[in-house]
Amino acid sequence: MSLMSVLTDIFTWWNGATVGTRFALSRGGEFVGEDEFGNRYYRLKNDPEKNAAFGPERRWVVYSGYAEASAIPTGWHGWMHHTVEAPPTAESYAAREWEKPHRSNKTGTREAYRPKGSTLSAERRRPAATGDYEAWTPGS
Repeated sequence: MSLMSVLTDIFTWWNGATVGTRFALSRGGEFVGEDEFGNRYYRLKNDPEKNAAFGPERRWVVYSGYAEASAIPTGWHGWMHHTVEAPPTAESYAAREWEKPHRSNKTGTREAYRPKGSTLSAERRRPAATGDYEAWTPGS
């Protein structure tokens, strides 16, 4: 392991497991499953004395790459937020027809949505004024 890799693990939280997360995993984390994006899901091992201090069962995810919470599939989202008790690996979860696959957030990229008339749109021209706007002037 290189020095840069060690420093990245210590000081960043957005691209994988940090040192603190790895420590928690070694002390009591139980692997639950992995989704189609490679994100790995864990929970605190079933120890009633430890779990009583935390309230509901402690659950967390280690992202495979950049940490983006919207990249958690719907089945795992329900388990992470205690909506369902059984993880998708323990039951036969099937996405409903209205559930769409994940699309990454394009804000700040060339693929970002830019409405007609935006200074960043391809047209770069605003539509002509229609004449129904009257500018405000102070004191009137």
